[in-house]
Parts: sequence; structure tokens; C-alpha cells
Amino acid sequence: MRSNSYRTNSSNLPDVIFLLLVANCLVFALQLLLPGVFERYFALWPIDSYRNFFSVWQLLTYGFLHGDFYHILFNMFMLWMFGRELAIIMGAERFLFYYLTCVMGAGIIQLLIAGMQGLYYPTLGASGGVFGLLLAFGLAFPNRMVMLMFPPIPMKAKYLVILAGAMELYFGVSGSAPGIANFAHLGGMIFGFLLLKYWGVVRF
Repeated sequence: MRSNSYRTNSSNLPDVIFLLLVANCLVFALQLLLPGVFERYFALWPIDSYRNFFSVWQLLTYGFLHGDFYHILFNMFMLWMFGRELAIIMGAERFLFYYLTCVMGAGIIQLLIAGMQGLYYPTLGASGGVFGLLLAFGLAFPNRMVMLMFPPIPMKAKYLVILAGAMELYFGVSGSAPGIANFAHLGGMIFGFLLLKYWGVVRF
């Protein structure tokens, strides 16, 4: 998972990370300026929604929309924290392909869950992509000490991956975190794992 095909800007932030951060922030600003418009056309709506709002492009576009300031702050922090080094060792093209695959994979899982549970509300946010980045970071740097905003406890990256996956599974099964697409987060990790396995990065 190593490549030299990357570029950085003046702050040593890989260009692909910078562009993703800018794109997400610009879309969020447009959401504030045009409330409801972007959600109608670009959030991920259930296929069987009585409103029939679903379109196939939403599997990608929903990952650039966010519900509120704290939602985008957390996701962009995760993108910055785990994406910087991954973009360098993967290269920009492969990194972007990996990230968007995780976003779309999370969306597919969310559509399946929405169909089984009869959900009718839309899904939005980059969380599926950043959870995929968390998984890749844990595999690339398993013993690296990291600390999120919450919980503010330092731990090795490999343990953070296990903890995050276990928490998302628990919240998803128990339903104790309504309004959060926990299975979509797991979907981002699963599709990320499968892609890394296909690339030969994961060898078990």
C-alpha cells in the first residue's frame, strides 16, 4: 500500500485531502444557503420511500452532505486525522477510489437496512468513508497511538478500530442510538476491508 504518486500543498496536506475538505465545506455552506434543496436531490433516500426520492447518484452524493456543524466537524476531523498519511502511502488516485468505495458501500448497506426496517428518512454524511479510513489506518499503523475528540483517551489504532466496530454493531443492533446510521458506518469498514483484501493489502 505504498506509492509516491501524491502531491501536497504548502501546509504539507495531501491535495486530495485538501480538496475533499473543501468540497464538503462548500456543500455544507450551500446546504445552509438553500435549506432542504440539497437534501431533496442528493441525500440518500430509501428506495421504497413513499416519496420516491431515490436516485442512483445519491449513493455517492450523500457522502458530501451533513446534518449540522458538529456532524461535519467530526467527519472532517476524522478525514484529516486518518486520511493524511493514507493518501501519501496509497497515492491520490487509489486513496480517492478507496474513500469513495467506502462511501458507496456504506450507502448500499444503509439501503438494505432501510428496506428491512421500513425506514423512510434520508441518510447523509461522510461517516461511511471516514470509518473506512479508520479501518485502513488501523491496518497500516496498528500500534500508532491516536486520540479522538471523543472519547479523549489515547489508544493504539488497532484497538480503536475494534472498539469503533464493536460500538457501531452494538448501537445498530440495540437501536439505542436513533438517528445514526450505525450499520452504514460498519458498511464503510466492511467494503474498505474487502477492497484492501482485493488489493492484497490484507493477507488473512
